[in-house]
This record gives sequence, C-alpha cells and structure tokens, in this order.
Amino acid sequence: MIYDHIIVKYGELSLKGKNRHHFVNQLRDTIKRKLKPYEGVTVKKAFDRMVIELHGADHEPIVEKLQEIFGIQGLTLAVKCDLELETIQKTALEALRQAGPTVKTFKVSTKRNYKQYPHDSQELNHLIGGYVLKNSEDIKVDVHHPDVEIKVEIKPEATYISCIDYPGAGGLPIGSSGKVMLMLSGGIDSPVAGYLTMKRGIRVEMVHFHSPPFTSDRARQKVEDLTQVLTKYGGTIKMHVVPFTDVQKAIKKQIPDNYSMTIMRRYMLRITEKLAAQNDALAIATGESLGQVASQTLSSMNTINEVTNLPIIRPLITMDKIEIMEISRKIGTYDISIRPYEDCCTVFLPSAPKTKPRREKANRFEQYMEIDTLVEEAVNNTETVHFKEVTEARDNAFEDLF
Repeated sequence: MIYDHIIVKYGELSLKGKNRHHFVNQLRDTIKRKLKPYEGVTVKKAFDRMVIELHGADHEPIVEKLQEIFGIQGLTLAVKCDLELETIQKTALEALRQAGPTVKTFKVSTKRNYKQYPHDSQELNHLIGGYVLKNSEDIKVDVHHPDVEIKVEIKPEATYISCIDYPGAGGLPIGSSGKVMLMLSGGIDSPVAGYLTMKRGIRVEMVHFHSPPFTSDRARQKVEDLTQVLTKYGGTIKMHVVPFTDVQKAIKKQIPDNYSMTIMRRYMLRITEKLAAQNDALAIATGESLGQVASQTLSSMNTINEVTNLPIIRPLITMDKIEIMEISRKIGTYDISIRPYEDCCTVFLPSAPKTKPRREKANRFEQYMEIDTLVEEAVNNTETVHFKEVTEARDNAFEDLF
C-alpha cells in the first residue's frame, strides 16, 4: 500500500466562524488521545484540515479509530509526492491500481492551490488521465459516475493524490458544547441517546438509579459495560450510581399504583438536577421516545418535567424502536443492552400506569412524602465511578501549521 497520509476533513465545524479555533482544538485533542497507541504517527493541523502522517503504520486500524470521533466529516487516504509531472502521473496510476481490482471507470479532479504551477487544473486532468489510460487495461474515463475519482491537490510544497474515501462520524467535537447529565438505564434507548448527545459536541455524565436488592449487581455491571463502550466516542466518562431503594419503597407505600411511575420519574429528575448542579452540567438527557411507553406520552412528560427547570434533551423523541436498535447495533451497545437483568424502572413497573397524568394530582400525592429528605439522602450517598477509554499510553508528536 503506497498510501502514507490520511486527510481529515472537518465538515460542520468549518462553518463556526470566530469560534472555529476552539472547535478545531477540541477535535485535535480527541485525535491525539485516540492515536496514542500508534508509534510514530504524527498530525499536522492546517486551516481547512488535519493531515495524519502514517510513517509506515497500517492505515486500517487508524481509520477505524478516527471514524469514532465526532467532528470529522470524512477521511481520505492520500499519498504525498513531489511536484514533477512524471512523478504525479506515476503516483496517480499506482493509487488507482490500489483502489481495487473491480475498478472499471475513473476520472481525474485536480485542485491547484499552487497557482504558479506550469499547468492549470484542466491541463493536469488531461495529462494525468491520459497517462493512466495509456498504462491501464480494461479501464475508461467516466466524468459523471466513475468507480473511482483520482483527486490531485497541488500545493507549493508537495502534491497529494487520493482515490479512497471513508465516511466520518460527523457532528461536533466532544467538549465543544458543554456538559449534560444522561439518565442511563440498562435498556437499548438511553445509550443511543448518549451517543447522539455526544455527537453534538456535548460531554455526558451518566446517572444510574440502582435499587438493591431489587436490582442485582449484574444489572449494575451491564450499565458499567455500556458506559465503557461509550468512552470510545466521548473519552473519559463519569457515572453516578444513585441508591434508589428507599425512594421506591416510599413511592410503593404512599402513591397510588397508577401514578407510581410518574412520581418515580419526577424523583429521578429532582435527583439528577442536584447532581447536575454539583457537576456544572447545564441540562439533562434521556432516552425517551414519544409514545413508546406510558411515561413517554406528552402528558406524562409535561407532568414529569414540572419538577426541574433544566432543559431536557431527548435525542430519540421522534424515532421508532427499529431506528434506535439500528444505531445501538452500529455503536456496539445492543448486545449489552439485551442482557436479561432488570433495572429499577422495570422491577417496580405498575400493572396499569397512567398515560395522561395531571400535574395537580401528582402534586397532591407528593405532598405527603418527605421529598427533600429522600432526594438529599439519595444525592449524598451517590457513588461516582470514572471510566476511561482503553488505549495504550504513549505521547504522540503533534505539529501545528498555520
């Protein structure tokens, strides 16, 4: 394989104007963390891209790592050569050959950033394309729908030639949009909500409600494993494990069965809001999907939301279960989520939960409960665990170019 560079394309963050520098720096820091295991790999940061120099490293595992990083729109394998026309022609031919044996059509697209170069872009397209045709069999030019586009970029210091592109994760770099608390159960939905929240550049801290002995250590382990998977996309993540048994016992004892789910969710929001204040988070994220269960109707959300002034982010609100499951499989959380260990929401599930609960009734039921005491005790006894992405420790050489 002749490819010795990977070009990182920014995508959405390139439109950020005066804030662009902040977003690019966040992306660079994430790339630096991801590429620690790869000895000798370096990254150069330019205005409109980052260029990763492989120095002999295998590109495939590096591309896989980079595809986990939010803020990258696309990745291009490239080979660097000098500015001599003959060298460019030969390198373009070899790059095309390595694009795969099934290639039957191609076109050449030249971008000439170095305006003093003796040939303009159209001339270079013909000179390079003609050379490729002359030295290839069973291949022809198709300028509209080619199997491969040979992209040639002429810069003052060198030429970059590429034929192979990979999609990036898109979105915004982690850490560029603040922090939220994600209410993480052991199900399919909330890890996907965490992934999509992080895709907008938001750091997440998990809040998990644990109710021993009604929920087992295996149920907690499932949530820890889900958090560990999500570190691939968000880096180090904190998980706050809230002891919720006393709250649920009080609800079971004092609240009518059909309102118990509503009141439980209101307690969860109160506790999460307290934890958000302690950890400088500005919002709460959930895995709710409209109409999926009784607590996720508009009426339920309206009544449950009453107890907090924080914004509630619901990335899955318009998705159906099939869409959510597809994302879950893609990001690697599905097989963990379907482990048969129940969380606190399912073990105390009422037989006929209210689908249109009213605020005035919820407030009337709660007036007989020691809300502040239960919330404070849960918050004060919360356990915090840190999860780090698993990488080999190594310092990379990073160079900034402006």
